[in-house]
Amino acid sequence: MALVTVSNNSLTAVTAIPASIPTGALTLIKSITASSSASISFVDGTDGVVLDDTYKSYVFKFINIHPASSSKLTVGFRDGGTDYDATKTNTIVNVQHDEANSYAEMAYAANDDLAQSTAFASLTAGSTGTDNDSNLSGYLQLFSPADTTFVKHFIVAVNHSAGAATNYSFMAGYCNVTAAIDAVQFKMSSGNIDSGIVKLYGVK
Repeated sequence: MALVTVSNNSLTAVTAIPASIPTGALTLIKSITASSSASISFVDGTDGVVLDDTYKSYVFKFINIHPASSSKLTVGFRDGGTDYDATKTNTIVNVQHDEANSYAEMAYAANDDLAQSTAFASLTAGSTGTDNDSNLSGYLQLFSPADTTFVKHFIVAVNHSAGAATNYSFMAGYCNVTAAIDAVQFKMSSGNIDSGIVKLYGVK
């Protein structure tokens, strides 16, 4: 692909565009279906789950996550022990548009940022509702969780709805630890996960 720029930094020639971004082959490791679940956990070495150096990265895919009460899906990482309290730093932005086409916005969600925090991190800037128009789908990708030299980066992209509006949230961050991440847990910020599926894939 050849890119040519001029003094105003605009692109004037693109001779080829890749058909897709290569991400590696996905291997399904574990699928968990929620049913009034307080949380969904993936623990290395338990029930067929691996979060070791078998794969370069791991993808958690969320399919139609529906909360029991209006709330945010959150994530916690475990770096040994029993608690999901690995220190993390993240940032999040949100794009929103309503069905009536009366408003649209893109905003930095400062209230959902964490800095050197052991708290669970929100994957969305707004809450997911409980009616039939409301659920959440998307993914979280965790890179090299078994590495013991560097911090552990992750990215999140989810589409979630609350009533008559759709939201696209993008979050990126890292666990500020060099210890291996051996478990990942998802839960709502309030109440249970009423229904939905979370699938774990390994990426070669």
